Amino acid sequence: MPQKWMKSIKLMLLPALFLLTLAGCGSPSVGDTYPLESVSSKDQGQTSRVYRAENKSVPVVAKELADQNTPDEISKEDSQHMFLIYPNEVYHLQQDAAKPSDTLIEIDTKEYVRNNYDSSFLQGYILASVLDDLFDGHKKSYKGSYRGYSSKDIYKPSGTYHVPTAEEKKAAPPVTTSGKGSIIKRGSTAKNSDSSVGSDGNILKKQVEPSKSSSGKIIRNSSSSSSSSSSSVAPKRSSIFSSPKSNSPPRTKTGGFGRITKRR
Repeated sequence: MPQKWMKSIKLMLLPALFLLTLAGCGSPSVGDTYPLESVSSKDQGQTSRVYRAENKSVPVVAKELADQNTPDEISKEDSQHMFLIYPNEVYHLQQDAAKPSDTLIEIDTKEYVRNNYDSSFLQGYILASVLDDLFDGHKKSYKGSYRGYSSKDIYKPSGTYHVPTAEEKKAAPPVTTSGKGSIIKRGSTAKNSDSSVGSDGNILKKQVEPSKSSSGKIIRNSSSSSSSSSSSVAPKRSSIFSSPKSNSPPRTKTGGFGRITKRR
């Protein structure tokens, strides 16, 4: 009896342990982990959001973010500034000058970086090849002097930061540019039209055209009496074969032994 109870308890605990494992595997986003502190938004995709990680150093926060979402490039470990480069955003981690125990997480769109940051400042943290790609190979044409949110009062960006509104706090960061996708039908010619899509545009409802190949014929055997089977079907015979044997009654011979033989 105790063994049965132990098996029942184990079976009940397994689903709970599985759910706890799944809960621990999820990687929360920056907005779910850290509070949003400031927002700067302009036209042409220039957006910057700043979050605060309390009582965490820059290298510690950088490792946490890199473990959650592997960046394309990450700068060398530094206690004051570190950069994580993603396909559409740049994460600038910086020590808060007013509260050195905290780390400010600034998430900038690449357009914001191009139009605001001082390229010479970025050269000390980002590889030259990555920097050329970030600025499209024209660093000299960008004359920004910005060096991050922690020094915004000294090196002012072209836009202004403000306390986020309730709507901005609800928005999931980072902001991405919306686009439109399209599905096109495979090209076809007049001789070979694509009928893989239904008339209502549903690809699951294919239009099947009847086969245009030559069709065969079936004929029924003629029958001389009603007793013969009238539903038998036979293929059409070619002219090179002999005609079927007659089904007429066998002939008899007179003056013999009275035997009945079939005609050969």
